Amino acid sequence: MTHNPDRAFRTRAVHAGHGLDPATGAHATPIYATSTFGYGSAERGARLFAGEEQGYFYSRLTNPTVRAFEQKVASLEGLPDAVAFASGMGAVSALCLTLLKPGDEVIFVAPLYGGTTGFLHEVAAKFGVTIHEAPDEAGVEALTGPHTRLIWVETPTNPALGIVDLARIARAARECGALSVADNTFSTPALTRPAEHGIDLVMHSATKYLGGHGDAIGGVVAGPADLLAELRGVGLRHVGASLGPFEAYLFLRGMKTLPLRMHAHCEGAATLAQALDGHPALSALHYPGLRTHPGHAVAARQMSGFGGLLSIDLGSQGAASAFLNHLTLFTQAVSLGDVESLSCHPGSTTHHLLGREALRRQGVTPGLVRLSVGIEDPRDLVDDVLGALDHVRAGQLQPG
Repeated sequence: MTHNPDRAFRTRAVHAGHGLDPATGAHATPIYATSTFGYGSAERGARLFAGEEQGYFYSRLTNPTVRAFEQKVASLEGLPDAVAFASGMGAVSALCLTLLKPGDEVIFVAPLYGGTTGFLHEVAAKFGVTIHEAPDEAGVEALTGPHTRLIWVETPTNPALGIVDLARIARAARECGALSVADNTFSTPALTRPAEHGIDLVMHSATKYLGGHGDAIGGVVAGPADLLAELRGVGLRHVGASLGPFEAYLFLRGMKTLPLRMHAHCEGAATLAQALDGHPALSALHYPGLRTHPGHAVAARQMSGFGGLLSIDLGSQGAASAFLNHLTLFTQAVSLGDVESLSCHPGSTTHHLLGREALRRQGVTPGLVRLSVGIEDPRDLVDDVLGALDHVRAGQLQPG
């Protein structure tokens, strides 16, 4: 089934991008484990390689299993097309290498995922691209100018779970002639569809919620067909950051249950946030579903649920470590969006390369812990977290 905007989101999550296999009638999308495809004649081969005819000829550029995944993502994001990559960072690097040239400027709202920030500052900047870091939407508007090419945001942000007003960012980009990019990994299209708020390009680390089972690495970008044709040419033809068909199959399987999983993730995170609100062991609790969260009103406007992540600040790295080491249901791992709950200390893992000053500026404090809530029973997760906090608090209350 191709994209049909009249179908409900849950229906498209199951059906978009694929149907019965035309060769065999297979109900599940086959894994096309082939590096190359016969094209029948020299003339057709020339047309395929010149882009004059659409078809499959080499899996680095396109593959039927991968193509089904791309079409499903495009349908769920409500955008014309999508291109898949070998990882989320493959998607980041392909976007930058395709769209930026010396003299261009990029503005991002901090914090971003540490790998994205690292690529912008350590790689893009080497090629004559100026990188600007803004604290919020007003900061973006103040920094835009004639050389602004990309405005890059996440919402919620990683790992402090700030909320960025997508419509305001899209408007700022249009007014200065730039392109807007939203990393929608944390929300997924089940909760937020940035294109509905005017964003030009939407990217994901498919490794996270799209796959949902912690068994595949991949990335994807959705957007206008003309931009994505260029992105495919640079990111896949020249850079070669291609997604494999087996990983695409796993993402296709995972995305069929995306709406159901996100409902469970949101339920668990909301239950945990309510249990932690006001806890004496915490110096801060970051969760956009709380009315006290500074971005709550914007989140309520552009999200249909508040997501499956929350961050807590225990005041020091020592307390954070003691808390993490006492958890039993939250595996310490540097990913998120898995059906199993995960936990990490961003300052020493996902964001450690940023350096102490950047971490401080972006609110990634020494005591910050990120919790990715899985689909386990929320009551068990609450008991696990409260038990670990009790352990930390008991240690803090001991004399000496």
